[in-house]
Amino acid sequence: MTRVVRAAMTQTRNAYPHMPEHLADLDGLADRLDAIREANVQHHIDLMRAAKARGVQVICFGELFTGPYFAHETRPVWLDLAEPALDGPTVRTLAPVARELGLVVIAPLYEYDARVDTRFNTAVFIDADGSVLGSYRKTHVPQGENEKGPFSEGFYFERSDGGMVNDHPANISKVKHFPVFETAVGRIGCCICYDRHFEGVVSTLARQGAEIIFSPAVTFGRQSNRCWSLEFAVESMRWNVFIGGSNRIGAERPWNVDFFGQTHFVGPTGQLRDPSDHPELIIADLDLDRLNDGDGSGWNLPRDRRPDIYG
Repeated sequence: MTRVVRAAMTQTRNAYPHMPEHLADLDGLADRLDAIREANVQHHIDLMRAAKARGVQVICFGELFTGPYFAHETRPVWLDLAEPALDGPTVRTLAPVARELGLVVIAPLYEYDARVDTRFNTAVFIDADGSVLGSYRKTHVPQGENEKGPFSEGFYFERSDGGMVNDHPANISKVKHFPVFETAVGRIGCCICYDRHFEGVVSTLARQGAEIIFSPAVTFGRQSNRCWSLEFAVESMRWNVFIGGSNRIGAERPWNVDFFGQTHFVGPTGQLRDPSDHPELIIADLDLDRLNDGDGSGWNLPRDRRPDIYG
């Protein structure tokens, strides 16, 4: 039986409608963080239903989807948006909907782990039966600025410590920082935003068995845009996996930094067609059996690789 998986990623932005116009008013959101989270979760549930109506079997939301991208500055009010990853309010709301729709969901959210009193940028994996399989924590955290604006992520969360317990039998990876989950649609891994730039990430996920890798991101600026159209295509070809890169689109008040969107899927032979008629859903049909057929190049990279001589 042919294994063709219809996959989707969201391309959207903060859905909370009452964001202030001015930075000075952001501290007044302290008592509205739950409302911000709820607005974004409900928006994404609507997108889940729209995706299911279009035949989608697995969907990945954007990075930190439960709120605006707040890391343009350092403002303590946003620290309270973090929540337990596997059993917090977001996953408790999403899991029954995933089960109802029979949809695999990758939900990247802002995590607070009380066991280590630490916050992480985390993607939670929910299978099509509503079971929570585990999570992936962002392994690289950027700090800097470009011509569009700053990003101060180190103020809000730490690099992955590999400490989230991913002992669910669905996790087939032996590398604790890079789980790969056997889901109802196939073997899926995740690398969040900045992770995509580092040479060991996709290779590790692929070697641990991933067939599909999602890379949810919030990215902006000329250099990021240039790399966006190059990196996934090369990694997908080199490691024989499908990769989906999701980015926000447009600007969010009050920072008004423009996110360039350009969400897309690639396979070993190039970018995949998007049949979606929905402005906030990017869809592709991933023929997982093709990963065993080669790409027509005649190459055999796994056979001919020389790890014995690489520095």
